[in-house]
Amino acid sequence: MPDDFKTTRWSVVLAAAGRESDRGDALGWLCEAYWYPLYAFVRRRGHDPESARDVVQSYFLRVMEKDVFQGVDPGAGKFRAFLLASMKNFLSNEREREQAQKRRAENPAFTVSLDGADELYRREASQELNAEELFEKRWALTVLARAVDRLGQEYDQLGRGDLFERLRGLLTGDAEDSYAEIAAALDMKQGAVKTAIHRMRNRLGRVLREEVAQTVSDPDQLDDEIRHLLHVVG
Repeated sequence: MPDDFKTTRWSVVLAAAGRESDRGDALGWLCEAYWYPLYAFVRRRGHDPESARDVVQSYFLRVMEKDVFQGVDPGAGKFRAFLLASMKNFLSNEREREQAQKRRAENPAFTVSLDGADELYRREASQELNAEELFEKRWALTVLARAVDRLGQEYDQLGRGDLFERLRGLLTGDAEDSYAEIAAALDMKQGAVKTAIHRMRNRLGRVLREEVAQTVSDPDQLDDEIRHLLHVVG
C-alpha cells in the first residue's frame, strides 16, 4: 500500500483530532459525501422528513463544533462505523440534540444540502431492512455511486463521455439493451464493446479502492471494507 494512504481524508480527521483547522476540509468532504445513509437511518428510526432533516443538520453542526474525535480508536477507524455510532449517541441525548438544533436555527449559514433526500428515501426498494441494515446498504451504494460518477468524469475529460453513458448500464448491471444493440448504436463491433467494458470495469475497481480508502484509517482495513461493501450490496 503506498505511503500516501496516510493522507486520506478520514486519516487526516483522526490525526488532527485537536486541530480544527487541519481537519475541517477533510471532515466537510466526508460529511457532504456520505450524509444520505444517515438521513435514511434517521427516517427508518421513525422520524418524519422535516424532523430527519433537522436531526441530520444538527448532528453535523455538533460534529463540526465539538472534539468528537478525542478517544476514537484509529485502529478501528472506519468512518462508516464512526458515523453510525455517533448518530445513535446523538439521537439518545435529547438535551444535546435540542441545543444543537437551536444553534443551527441561529446560524442559518450553516447548512447541509438535503435536497431530494426524502424523494430518494421513498424510492428505497429495501423496505424490509431495519435502520442499521438500511444505513449499511445506503453507505455501500453511495460509495459505489461516487466511484461510478468519478469514472464518468474521467471519460468526459477524455472526450469519451458518450461512450461511458452508453456502456454505463453494462457497468452497473442496469443495462436494458444487449451487447449487440449497444454495438449497433455505437457503430462498433461486439468484441470492441466487450473490450471497452472490460477496461471500464478494471478502472472502476481502482477508483472504488480510492473511494473506500478515503473512509478507513488503516490500509489493512481496505480489502475487508471493500468485501463488506460488495456483500451488503449483494
